[in-house]
Amino acid sequence: MGKLNTNGNAYTIIYASIMVIIVAFLLAFVASALKPTQDDNVANDKRSQILAALRIEKGSDYDVQAKYTEMVKADPVYDDKAAVKAEEGGFKVENKNLAKDNRPLYVAQTPDGTKYVIPMTGAGLWGGIWGYVALDEDCETVYGTYFSHESETAGLGARITETEFQSKFQGKKLFAGDDKSKVALSVVKKGKEGDLSADNYVNGITGATLTSDGVNNMIQKCLNDYQDILESLKK
Repeated sequence: MGKLNTNGNAYTIIYASIMVIIVAFLLAFVASALKPTQDDNVANDKRSQILAALRIEKGSDYDVQAKYTEMVKADPVYDDKAAVKAEEGGFKVENKNLAKDNRPLYVAQTPDGTKYVIPMTGAGLWGGIWGYVALDEDCETVYGTYFSHESETAGLGARITETEFQSKFQGKKLFAGDDKSKVALSVVKKGKEGDLSADNYVNGITGATLTSDGVNNMIQKCLNDYQDILESLKK
């Protein structure tokens, strides 16, 4: 057998191919091994966001999964007729997959009574935004909110994640007086409230008009999309 020519092109190509295969195998193995942990982290982050809307602060000293199970008693999925198409499984519906015939609702029991948590998704200045709004049992009064984002500007639009902004929604009303035809809850620039009652608006973040508009549009669209479900819950 002839001596292997380690300086030849054939050797280089074979060696490189073997190394690529080995590295690819190792990466696939590591990714597969870590996936359950990654999935658990993603699920717990979602649980903590829903709990934050229920005014259980994210980062508090509690077991997220246990606390979620304690408070959230049901997660039905509704169809486009406001009928329950699945008694459970709403948690598995990603916010990006919300649709008129695929609407999850989280039913929670808190020390302040029954709350309904609605998921929301929208667009900010630089990317996606999302959140949750928790309503009192009357289905009209905001109990709490949570908002997050992909890439809003630090110190400006990114402030939608801060408690100072989110807490301003507590006690606000979805509708204007007896008019239940559309959601009146809005995020508006200070001084541009128009005919809105103080019960129906939150001032946007100074210097972050487009992000504030994105939050407003998200609230308007998503809550209006759940209006028929909210009406059915009142009956």
